[in-house]
Amino acid sequence: MLRLSLMLCLGLTACAGLLPRGQSVVEGPWHSFADAQRAFDQITPYRTTVADLNAMKLDPNQSPNITLLNYSDVLRRFLPSPSVNADDLDAGVKACIAAKTVCRGLEIDQRSIQRKRLGNFWVDFLNFKRHVDVTGWRFNGVLLIQGDLVVYKLVGGQPSIHEIEENRNPLGPLQSIGESQVRGRVMP
Repeated sequence: MLRLSLMLCLGLTACAGLLPRGQSVVEGPWHSFADAQRAFDQITPYRTTVADLNAMKLDPNQSPNITLLNYSDVLRRFLPSPSVNADDLDAGVKACIAAKTVCRGLEIDQRSIQRKRLGNFWVDFLNFKRHVDVTGWRFNGVLLIQGDLVVYKLVGGQPSIHEIEENRNPLGPLQSIGESQVRGRVMP
């Protein structure tokens, strides 16, 4: 009996490897935020050309997840309301807006997020407690191109993401029964 109890305890503690793991990666040319930042550091407004961007794998026809911004998109992004004064905008943005349809933009949004569930398998599996460790990075860059020349760049994002999600359900698998009964009932 003692041997069976010992084997059961060891088996339960070794089940953490059975917890699910997930990953969300938006495919792009970089493997880290630092790689993306280094690439954007090479872009100089009024010097970098479309050919230079293509060589850096920033060609929307060849690289995934690059959004094309048309003139309307640029206006909405930089002049979202009449209260924004166009004179306060960067010179490259003003030049792009003045050029109208000759100007276009590129938005690069790349991220890599890993979700790792931690803790005891049975506690997680039976829905008593779920602990998820979320790590990764997110990069966002905007380029405005007038003709064949980059006239503006903007970089943002999160170099390091670390979040902890924890859910506790004291009733475990029974916790959702009450919720489903309330949701399924039609109120008069």
